[in-house]
Amino acid sequence: MAGRGTDVRRQPGFGLIAGLCLTILYAPILVLVIFAFNANSIVSIWTGVSLDWFAKALDNEGFHQAATNTMIVSITATIIATMAATAAALGTTRVRSWRGQSAAYMTISLPLMVPEIITAVATLSFFALVASVFGINLGLGNLIVAHTVFCIPFAYMPIRARLEDMDLTLDHAAADLYATPWMTFRRVTLPLLAPGIVSGAALAFIVSFDDFTISQLVAGPGQQTLPVFIWSMTRRPMTPELNAMCAILLGISILFISFSALIGQRRR
Repeated sequence: MAGRGTDVRRQPGFGLIAGLCLTILYAPILVLVIFAFNANSIVSIWTGVSLDWFAKALDNEGFHQAATNTMIVSITATIIATMAATAAALGTTRVRSWRGQSAAYMTISLPLMVPEIITAVATLSFFALVASVFGINLGLGNLIVAHTVFCIPFAYMPIRARLEDMDLTLDHAAADLYATPWMTFRRVTLPLLAPGIVSGAALAFIVSFDDFTISQLVAGPGQQTLPVFIWSMTRRPMTPELNAMCAILLGISILFISFSALIGQRRR
């Protein structure tokens, strides 16, 4: 009976408050997706079901260019961030405690705690300083670097969690069988760590894919990503084409988040 008293789900009003929060959060998204299928060119007036706006969105050249930029940035940033996060996770969990380990962990996690707008402004200032002092402008590479740094902690968390669940006796057994450290990593640690790496990579990809604040400030001319392009569409007369673009972006996000969650739940 004592345990029941601590279950928040049994507290009076919990169901009502939870339902209200979910409604406020997801009802606007549901309305947006529904009106993406509206046959009328006026967003707020429903006249029937049509897929024409999805076809028009997919034929939009600006949408194509933004999607290309988004995929280049997101895929490149995901690969680099996942490799860096894997190395960082190994260095902070599979070794003896070392001086500064807690500080390293806090440094890696810092982008999760700092407001994204501060990170974006600082990144923009850094690239502006590099361009003025050294004359270096990487173009789309600036956006890739910014996304990579921001995505590292998102990839790091699932990988670290997976490493903490792994039994070190397997590594010791491999060492007893005269396996080298590299062979132990390749044949034992890496296969067991693979679900965490895939989960971290999927999460890093969707964070980069959906990012708006950093992309809006760092991206140069002709370097718009999908979120920035969709935001620019709101300054024009709105049609269900914008809803269709948002629905496509939402579908991709849900797909990768679900994939990351499913992979993260895998066990030995």
